[in-house]
Amino acid sequence: MTLPPDTHSDEWPQKAYKNLDFLNSSAARNIRVLCELTEPGIRFEEEKIEDTIVMFGSARTRPPAKAEAKLKEVEASIGDIANPTPEQALELHFARANAKAAHYYDETADLAEKLTKWSMSLKCEDGSCPYTICSGGGPGIMEAANVGAERAGGKSIGLGISLPFEQGVNESIPHALKFEFHYFFVRKFWFVSMARALIAFPGGFGTMDELFETLTLVQTDKIKDKPLIVLYGSEFWNSVFNFDALVEWGTISPADKDLFKIIDDVDEAADYIIRGLKERYNR
Repeated sequence: MTLPPDTHSDEWPQKAYKNLDFLNSSAARNIRVLCELTEPGIRFEEEKIEDTIVMFGSARTRPPAKAEAKLKEVEASIGDIANPTPEQALELHFARANAKAAHYYDETADLAEKLTKWSMSLKCEDGSCPYTICSGGGPGIMEAANVGAERAGGKSIGLGISLPFEQGVNESIPHALKFEFHYFFVRKFWFVSMARALIAFPGGFGTMDELFETLTLVQTDKIKDKPLIVLYGSEFWNSVFNFDALVEWGTISPADKDLFKIIDDVDEAADYIIRGLKERYNR
């Protein structure tokens, strides 16, 4: 190899795109964002995925058997359950809350299974399915969505995110469709841009963030193909949000309540989404 005549080093200079110090610096943030905007699209094209049914909710929700076992374990560890320490009381609260919400895990899996089976019955000429289940890739409700799709014999997407806790991509997602994003806003782009239906199960800040950003984009006509939006679990949603109060205060219009539908039953949710997708996309 011939070095440039003014080079006083025996080492050839490093190309910028191979310089990890540069690529991980603040100066190269735009490049990293562009990577997360570009690379997933290539994979989706290879996997013949265009439209998704997004399902998300709490990462903390466990299957009923595991939630009940954890509650019994916590109760047994406390001893005097009537007089727990503050730390024990907090642990007991979360164990009881998780046992109460655990049925949503099974219902998420059942709904994902039904929707995947329906989509697989509509296979296109190239062998692809019109709609693919898409979750946040992690544990809890996200895992249940991927488990349901897998149970139906279909593939699903997991749009994971780097987090200091509750991190990881569950094992029910095909390797080619496992993602780990760094930037929340890019991950949201992939959630919303391909979504033809979005089902929100009980969850925390992340669930609310995704739901209300999608509602805002729909309300302001920033989405061309507006997704069907279902809030699953009236007990949770009606206790957490008073949508009528938003109308009373004039911060939303009465018609804005029609942007979503609150449903409590797996079959009803599946029928609503299937009927809506058939009407909108003639499939």
